[in-house]
Amino acid sequence: MAIFDQLHPKWQEVLADYQPLVAKLDSLIDRNDVAPAYENILAAYQIPPSKIKVAIFGQDPYPTPGYAHGLAFSVTSTTQPLPASLRNIFKELESDCGVKPASNGNLQRWVDQGVFLLNQILTTRPTQSLAHENYGWQEFTAASAKVVGESGAVGIFWGSKAQHLAQYFDPELSIFSPHPSPLSAYRGFFGSKPFSQANEKLMQKGLPTISW
Repeated sequence: MAIFDQLHPKWQEVLADYQPLVAKLDSLIDRNDVAPAYENILAAYQIPPSKIKVAIFGQDPYPTPGYAHGLAFSVTSTTQPLPASLRNIFKELESDCGVKPASNGNLQRWVDQGVFLLNQILTTRPTQSLAHENYGWQEFTAASAKVVGESGAVGIFWGSKAQHLAQYFDPELSIFSPHPSPLSAYRGFFGSKPFSQANEKLMQKGLPTISW
């Protein structure tokens, strides 16, 4: 199956103009040497645009073999130990909302409630961060962010690179902080309360909140 065919049909519709770009990206990727696994590259797009209530943007997939599975910041259910960024996300979630850290790091439970977990760059080479930084994924994910922002979703932007995508979102529905990685979490990610802020904005819109 070509990468573009992994998109939910509604995404295929709204991003039809980007099919040639995705075909080019597809041709650059070694299907046997990519993270996440080839069949999961567009896993974030399983949720149609109309169902997205909150979007969280990351940078690129975890390079540790077996960790990335197509959802930003998420890992497979069997992954242990959890990546440091995800541990920090759970730490902030407990501080913000009193939610105890989950037993595993698979964030599909958030997706099922309308959370879009998208990296700016959707592939890398196992063991190497940002290996595909110059392939052209950023054009595709910016177009995706524009669709989500125009739909009126809440946007959570962690780190300076993710914040480039805030231009597509209503400033009143945008939440910013440093990245949750160990290098920057103590510079303002901790204490930023993104989860309660997002729920507050959803309540203001008359929408059900996320059970983080």
